[in-house]
Amino acid sequence: MSSELLAPLDLAFWHLESPDHPLHLGALARFGPPPASPGHDPVDVLALLARRAAAVPRLRMRVRDVLIPVGGAAWSADPDFDVCRHVREITLPGVDFPAETVRLAAELMERPVARGLPPWEIYLLSGAPDGSFAVLVKLHHALADGMRAVAIGAGIFDEIAAGRRPAGRSRPVPPRSWLPGPGRLLDLARDRIGDLGRAVEVGASVVGSSVVRAGRLEGGPATVFAADSSGTRRIATATLPLDGVHRIRRTTGGTANDVLLALVAGALRRWFDGRGLSLPDTDPRALVPVSRRRPGAPPGPGNSLSGYLLDLPVTEPSPDVRLAAVRDAMDRNKAAGPCRGAGAVALLADQLPPLAHRFGAPLASGAARLLFDLLVTQVPLPRSALSLGGAPLRALFPMAPLARGQSLAVAMSPYGGEVHVGLVADGAAVPDVDALAAALTVELDLLDPGAATARTSCPARPS
Repeated sequence: MSSELLAPLDLAFWHLESPDHPLHLGALARFGPPPASPGHDPVDVLALLARRAAAVPRLRMRVRDVLIPVGGAAWSADPDFDVCRHVREITLPGVDFPAETVRLAAELMERPVARGLPPWEIYLLSGAPDGSFAVLVKLHHALADGMRAVAIGAGIFDEIAAGRRPAGRSRPVPPRSWLPGPGRLLDLARDRIGDLGRAVEVGASVVGSSVVRAGRLEGGPATVFAADSSGTRRIATATLPLDGVHRIRRTTGGTANDVLLALVAGALRRWFDGRGLSLPDTDPRALVPVSRRRPGAPPGPGNSLSGYLLDLPVTEPSPDVRLAAVRDAMDRNKAAGPCRGAGAVALLADQLPPLAHRFGAPLASGAARLLFDLLVTQVPLPRSALSLGGAPLRALFPMAPLARGQSLAVAMSPYGGEVHVGLVADGAAVPDVDALAAALTVELDLLDPGAATARTSCPARPS
């Protein structure tokens, strides 16, 4: 793969990072014991991970500065690529293996990935008495958004790896003329004018929203969720039954994502109460990322994101009214589209020259708290059953990056009849993030009493 300039949003993510504030996303995958039978040889999972990761061309690329455009950077093949620098094994005590994997994942997520190497890491976490294991994947946000991360990470699974092309071979790119024809030039000019018009609209929305929120920060939700980066991370996980989410959706209308967003709002309300805090005067605002990729299209290189802003109805006491409020607000967001409003702030990255990203990053890094209080995102996974070395995937908890000045990010992935929730928090600001994770299950029971009945009839599987 030849050199490839970083897209504007990727470049922004690359420069927004600092040593005390890493900007990578991740996932903690849990696998059951590999099959044991007379004809089945034990699989060296570490060697398997290394071999499959090395076969993903994008994972052999590092970021290097370029002379043109000024301030730009490009992906280029690492001439000294060594997969052993990126894939490691850590053996944990098996007393409470699931809890130990979450604790260690938080510690590993605190550490930035090396910027002089391809910016990713994979850890095999072993030591469970029954032979089960976990895998922690870290990818810099410049390397991938959620959908691209799934596409990259899926290459380690048996089902995807079996049908993948060998490393070093890729689909040929048809040649393009260096100078587009007159018709194409006209099309490009029209697109550019449209982009600039949308950028002006988004910029005005961002400024207006920031001014309004700046006036309410004192004593508002941002004083709870915003925090100077402590450099530490706490992680908690939760597992929710997907059939319960769909029962609620069928009864109330809307989407499964509406239900999950309402559960987050209710859990935050319960968390406020458990902390002995007064409810905020205004509801906390969530950024809900939206992929700009076409449905069904394979994820291309780089980030392709926009977002919706959603006021989570934490001050509303009724779970049903909270869900209705979320559904109505998300319907309005979808009607406007992902390229309108202050939530589409990521689109502004396309309009800035590379030099602005390089030198403007320190100024822009703290701007997120003026727009939203926390991130809530859903990361889709393949619907088919997945395995690694024959060991079945039991759960995959996604982990979103924290914006600078913020203390909480929530990511959710449906898989295998469950919704796996990963909560990433600043360790100093939200040391009790596990209480927030537990509150999600309580809120689901309030909206779907059948879920509580189902759990009492069969033992719950811990997260």
